[in-house]
Amino acid sequence: MSWFESLILGLVQGLTEFLPVSSSAHLRLTAAFSGWHDPGAAFTAITQIGTEAAVLIYFRKDIGRILSAWTRSLTNKEMRRDPDARMGWLVIVGSIPIGVLGLTLKDQIEGPFRDLRITATMLIVVGVIIGVADRMAARDEKGGRHRAPQHRKELTDLTVRDGLIYGLCQAMALIPGVSRSGATISGGLFMGYRREAAARYSFLLAIPAVLASGLFELSDAMESDHVSWGPTLFATVIAFVTGYAVIAWFMKFISTKSFMPFVWYRIALGIVIIVLVFAGVLSPHAAESAG
Repeated sequence: MSWFESLILGLVQGLTEFLPVSSSAHLRLTAAFSGWHDPGAAFTAITQIGTEAAVLIYFRKDIGRILSAWTRSLTNKEMRRDPDARMGWLVIVGSIPIGVLGLTLKDQIEGPFRDLRITATMLIVVGVIIGVADRMAARDEKGGRHRAPQHRKELTDLTVRDGLIYGLCQAMALIPGVSRSGATISGGLFMGYRREAAARYSFLLAIPAVLASGLFELSDAMESDHVSWGPTLFATVIAFVTGYAVIAWFMKFISTKSFMPFVWYRIALGIVIIVLVFAGVLSPHAAESAG
């Protein structure tokens, strides 16, 4: 991997990780359209450490409160009623599905799931799901001619059941094209949560899964001779800087704007990929990474 490739891929990772458009799909597609080798699941996982570092810094106050309250709840039963302590436990509960499926489907994630036909299909299908969830949320928030606006849930209303459902939605993002934020936020909207609440829990829920995945791939990569460490670490730094700016923008955007621009983008991109694959312009299968 060249330094220029790592710069572009780092920017793509940072720009798309927190938007409901699938960062893994865009890394795969950027390489395919540019004629580069597929950066691979390991590169994706390691650069995601950079974007998760941005989450840790952006939500540092929330994370500090949650960790403090959760730690005290281990020895103090009364603290288990504290909202921040409950959030700590619910993040753990919500992380179980992706942990189990990530280990179970590791070979598929690194191989068959990276087929561009699957990526395109997921972009379109999940795009439609996000659109439906967004319309439902907008209808509740604004009401209608003959119905009053409805109250939507906050994170203080989060239950173990909802946390597990969020976790299952997050696990779907193991397939390129789904989008971690898109799946979890739309899942939250279907369960009746406010946009900001769904997005905040989505970002908090991603921390254990992404860091664990990144460190796991990092340990494997350290034993390999096929990793371009300089460009990979450079891409991770670029992803961190870009990702932080995107989080700040996205949290403001979702408070007043619809997800529909992302929905139409996903559907259009999915259709373009399908056309190019069947026209023979793009190969559906990833080229072997040269490191």
